[in-house]
Amino acid sequence: MTEVTLKPEAWEGVDATVEALVDKWLVQAGDTVQAGQPLANVVLVKSNLEITAPASGRIQILVPAGSTFARGKPIAVLE
Repeated sequence: MTEVTLKPEAWEGVDATVEALVDKWLVQAGDTVQAGQPLANVVLVKSNLEITAPASGRIQILVPAGSTFARGKPIAVLE
């Protein structure tokens, strides 16, 4: 399994207690995705960011749209 996370560079200069928000999923749970495919839009300190698939596989969503997640926490996994 491959974890889907917000890249560490996105968190540079952001306080460790700040969480990001999953604004919108661009895929559905169980979809097969390709490496590099956009998966979700997230918001981190007023910045809109796109999370792309780090590998190909079937997606299992861990953090639903409208929920927040901490630095380093996976928002999905690819099987």
